[in-house]
Amino acid sequence: MGTAKHRAIDAIRRRKTLERKHEEIGHAVEPAHEGLDMELDEEVGDDLLGLMFMACHPILAMDARVALTLRVLGGLTTEEIARGFLLPTATIAQRIVRAKRTLAETRVRFELPDGAERLARLASILEVIYLIYNEGYSATTGNDWVRPALCEEALRLGRILAALTPDEPEVHGLVALMEIQASRLGARVGPSGEPVLLLDQDRARWDRLLIRRGLAELERAEALGGALGPYALQAAIAACHARAKTAAETDWSRIVALYDAVAQLAPSPVVELNRAVAVGMAFGPAAGLELVDALVSEPSLESYHLLPAVRGDLLRKLGRLDEARAEFERSASLTENVRERQLLLRRAAECAAERMVG
Repeated sequence: MGTAKHRAIDAIRRRKTLERKHEEIGHAVEPAHEGLDMELDEEVGDDLLGLMFMACHPILAMDARVALTLRVLGGLTTEEIARGFLLPTATIAQRIVRAKRTLAETRVRFELPDGAERLARLASILEVIYLIYNEGYSATTGNDWVRPALCEEALRLGRILAALTPDEPEVHGLVALMEIQASRLGARVGPSGEPVLLLDQDRARWDRLLIRRGLAELERAEALGGALGPYALQAAIAACHARAKTAAETDWSRIVALYDAVAQLAPSPVVELNRAVAVGMAFGPAAGLELVDALVSEPSLESYHLLPAVRGDLLRKLGRLDEARAEFERSASLTENVRERQLLLRRAAECAAERMVG
């Protein structure tokens, strides 16, 4: 395990340097072939994949999988991981120690599983990478709305995984989703670090190279055949935004249809909330509000700050400004991210101002 770890980290660091050079060259000359080809020799490739399967083993709790993955595969120090998730270093260190102990006590073997077990554990790896990316893309706590370093780590791990498992469409789907969303990172924050919402972003600031790479990964997922999985479908949704030159040109009807497909494969209240947003954009705020109101009594969304945020936005569009203000204020009280709280309180104040003018 130790030998494999050191060899893997050395390989990853070499590849990370190479990736940065490729990115610099890519931005300068806009190459025709934008994909990053990783040619890992078979032995090192097996070591990396084996480490991924161990670090993301379903026997571990999700927080332990995340910490161990970043420590072993990301090459991050315990202090860096703690800083990324705004947790005490001791907490992260304990998670890593417990994870290693659990793997040792249950005698999890360093191997590449086959068949159904491989697919099940691959899903765990994708979930961990996706969780790391999401925390970077929209931080749940702290003073920064985005944490690009976490997005970078997740995207790098996803690219490595795609190179090691080229025949897995959902791996390419997840990489496509992360590439396309990462293209917006520079436009998601204003000059003072304030959040800039999707429809308000300057699309000229979106990274076209990352968009093209994401679309290429989505094409790879589609070319492998079969129905698209949840990650590839979400990548297709991101592609709808990426292809629209302006917010007004967004194909919201197609996005609704894609969310319908996601809801069939991976149903959840959060997916339904996202679908309600798309319905509100495609068919009007009243149609969206009807779907959101049906989710208000959902126990799992009781403390989910985006539910009142979405409801407030729809109420505001309908001219129900007092109700909208109350929803934005409730959302602000639920989020632990300072920047997001400021945004929500500002939107609540705008509703109050509009009410007075009206």
